[in-house]
Amino acid sequence: MLDLKFVVQNAEAVQRNIDNRFLSHPPVVSEIVELYREHHALHQELDGLRRQRNENAAAAKSLASMSVEERETAKREITERGKKIKETLAIGEQRFQELDAELQQRSRQLPNMTHPAVPVGKVDSDNEELYVVGRIPEFDFVPKGHLELMQEQDWVDFENAARVTGAKHYYLKNEAVFLELSLTRFAADILQKHGFSMCITPDLAREEILTGIGFQPRGEESNTYMLQDDNLCLIGTAEITLGGMYSGQIIDISEQPILLGGLSHCFRKEAGASGQYSKGLYRVHQFSKVEMFVFCKPEDSEQMHRNLLAIEEEVFSALEIPYRVLDICTGDLGAPAYRKFDLEAWMPGRGQASDEESAGSESRSGSNGEWGEITSASNCTDYQARRLSIRYRNEEGKNVSVHTLNGTAIALSRAIIAIIENHQQADGSVRIPKALQPYMGRDSIGPKDKSGAKKSPPSENSVLKKNLSRK
Repeated sequence: MLDLKFVVQNAEAVQRNIDNRFLSHPPVVSEIVELYREHHALHQELDGLRRQRNENAAAAKSLASMSVEERETAKREITERGKKIKETLAIGEQRFQELDAELQQRSRQLPNMTHPAVPVGKVDSDNEELYVVGRIPEFDFVPKGHLELMQEQDWVDFENAARVTGAKHYYLKNEAVFLELSLTRFAADILQKHGFSMCITPDLAREEILTGIGFQPRGEESNTYMLQDDNLCLIGTAEITLGGMYSGQIIDISEQPILLGGLSHCFRKEAGASGQYSKGLYRVHQFSKVEMFVFCKPEDSEQMHRNLLAIEEEVFSALEIPYRVLDICTGDLGAPAYRKFDLEAWMPGRGQASDEESAGSESRSGSNGEWGEITSASNCTDYQARRLSIRYRNEEGKNVSVHTLNGTAIALSRAIIAIIENHQQADGSVRIPKALQPYMGRDSIGPKDKSGAKKSPPSENSVLKKNLSRK
């Protein structure tokens, strides 16, 4: 939510920002400004009526010195005046409540302002590539996509999950289970090293928390699952539960920002998502993610944004995954984001799409692989904090809105895609990156042996001995 005084004083800039974001249902700033002025004028009028009411009530106390006849006349006048003030005040207060509700509803439709360096563009192809890290792998065999590899090795089961739960749900199985658990602990250890307090968040949140964070729980375009008979939603990201943790509170960030890391399941309808780019684990209805969230002073948020990006790069550099960093364009930003950086990993199994699929895809490149989004990091300035009423006491002793930021430490399903596709070997096995080997207790997984049996995972004692020997 933007400060309405700021909106009124900078109406042209706010409207230009809306135009640059290419919203499907853009709010009209001039209408909001007019509504604000009517709201402000009525507020002053009501204050004046309340003063008149108080003065009229005080006048009734000064009748004692009058004669009986004068007192009766004055009392009738005071009573009649008080009645008119009460009636006018009741009508005005009713109108004020209506204006206030409409102003709140309309102002919540305004997106955050945008960083001056953000590229102006309508679709994801307008995102700006900042740099590429790592070398795209060259195979001396025809690489497979993660879905084919995982089905061959019995690491995933979509077919039975579809019977139990529906399409785009899956069972993760065998070595892939330990791969996900290892990635979870690996990411959590990195966040703890950087000073994040780790927690496992609820998978449900109240509707007003989602709305405060900037999600739309209801409507045709909603990506949210709601509980039918309750004011609760399944979260699409721990950004919701981490950001809502201090709603309505004054927090202490006088010494340092509050850094939270959260592990949660994530539930998304992904309505309309289909085609080659959505196959396998890339776009599913449920996955797990380790999220970062920051509450900080306004003057610190730009640096904190860079810090979140650096942590994401640390994670995927350690996993030996080639990636590129994108500065997301205005039309591809979510409403709360002032600026957003995405990491896209190279995914060899994402082949060349048809022209129709390419036009709507968030990833682009040649025929022997594609870039696919794996993380994002957003600076939301005070947009979410205003909506959730999260403040801190500044050096002048005033309570002001904090700045909030969020970033993906690791989206586990997409990290698994990147590892399996980039580190696959000719025999169908997958090399485990060196940084992840202490967590996995092995340097590769798969393939099935000639008899069809899978190789046994190392025993708990052998893993413990290997880890201890490294120390």
